Amino acid sequence: RSLGAWTHIRTPAQPLHPTLIKMLAKTASRSAVCSGVSRRQVTVQAAKKAASKKVATPDSNWYGPERPLYLGPFTGEPPSYLTGEFAGDYGWDTAGLSADPETFRRYRTIEIIHSRWALLGALGIVTPELLASNGVPFGESGVWFKAGAEIFKEGGLNYLGNENLVHAQSIIAVLACQVLLMGAAEGYRVNGGPLGEDLDPLYPGGAFDPLSLADDPDTFSELKVKELKNGRLAMFSCFGFFVQAIVT
Repeated sequence: RSLGAWTHIRTPAQPLHPTLIKMLAKTASRSAVCSGVSRRQVTVQAAKKAASKKVATPDSNWYGPERPLYLGPFTGEPPSYLTGEFAGDYGWDTAGLSADPETFRRYRTIEIIHSRWALLGALGIVTPELLASNGVPFGESGVWFKAGAEIFKEGGLNYLGNENLVHAQSIIAVLACQVLLMGAAEGYRVNGGPLGEDLDPLYPGGAFDPLSLADDPDTFSELKVKELKNGRLAMFSCFGFFVQAIVT
């Protein structure tokens, strides 16, 4: 490359001296050898890094190639992209929806977020009826799908029947607060916020783990599996609650 540059800037009327040509050729050869070695080193390092990533699964029965599969011994060979690296991977993707890595990442985020909402939702559906059956005053006997309509009645909606807790009288104000608070929380989750920058958007830890439940890596791996399994069950439960509300 250096020799080409020299011959390019000099005109045919000014030929290079043979000794200078040999010196430039040796320099170019040494540069090529050095660059070739560096490229090989980079390639080897990249291969080692990729290999370490591929086998870096938590030391748990719920991860890795020996993890439980959705049909047990009758499952067969799971798809190649489901390696057991993530929690809740039972090797089931018959439609190939997660074959693309970016799509898999997005679906994984959506499932975890919906699982958490379903856990809260299922608790919120069952709790009013349990409290109403034990003497706590609720409108419409604590029926969850009618509780929100109390806000349109005279006196508004009192949380747990106590107007000193939450005394909601305007659906517009409730919606505005919900949009602002939830929008800010989701924005901080994705982009980082006042409780910490560069946190994992799904498992931030730190201030979001005040009991330090995830300090131990093995315990953390198990908790991920438990959260997702219960979250999937909660999503099916909420669907059952919705069907029951429509039918009855």
